[in-house]
Amino acid sequence: MARERTTELLTVRQVLDELGGISRRTFYRWRELRIAPRCIRLPNGELRVRRDVLAAWLEDLAEGAAS
Repeated sequence: MARERTTELLTVRQVLDELGGISRRTFYRWRELRIAPRCIRLPNGELRVRRDVLAAWLEDLAEGAAS
């Protein structure tokens, strides 16, 4: 049976674009502060963010702002 593709992995550049063009420095600062979406570190050291994780992170921020 073929393995189903679970979700798209986004590069840091794609995440920055999805977030309206924030700077790379801002994203890495958020990571230092542990407020960025959870990332996956690949064996070559590059980071990826699952699209569903990014969407859930954004949803959590929206609900927090409404409170």
